[in-house]
Amino acid sequence: MSVAKNDYKRITVKTLVDMKSKGEKISMLTAYDYTMAKIVDGAGIDVILVGDSASNVMAGHETTLPITADQMIYHASSVIRATERALVVVDLPFGSYRE
Repeated sequence: MSVAKNDYKRITVKTLVDMKSKGEKISMLTAYDYTMAKIVDGAGIDVILVGDSASNVMAGHETTLPITADQMIYHASSVIRATERALVVVDLPFGSYRE
C-alpha cells in the first residue's frame, strides 16, 4: 500500500500525478468482479485494473482476443460498484479502438 487509506478520499488522475511528484509509490492490482474489487479497495490499493485478461481468467479463453466491449463493461461496472477509493482503469478489447 503506497499511502495510508485515509490520506485520500478518492484516487484521481491528479492524485496519481501528485503522488508521483512527491516520489510516493503507486500500487495497482487487477480485479474482475465485485468481491475481489472490495478486497483490493479495502486494502488501500491506489489503482484497480480491469484487464482484458478477464477473457482468460473469468471466461476460460486461451487468449484475450475473444472478449467483447460489452463483457468488459460488465466486469468494469461490477468493479466500480465495489470501489470507494481506488481509481479504476479498464482495458479496451483488442482491436476495438481501430477504425
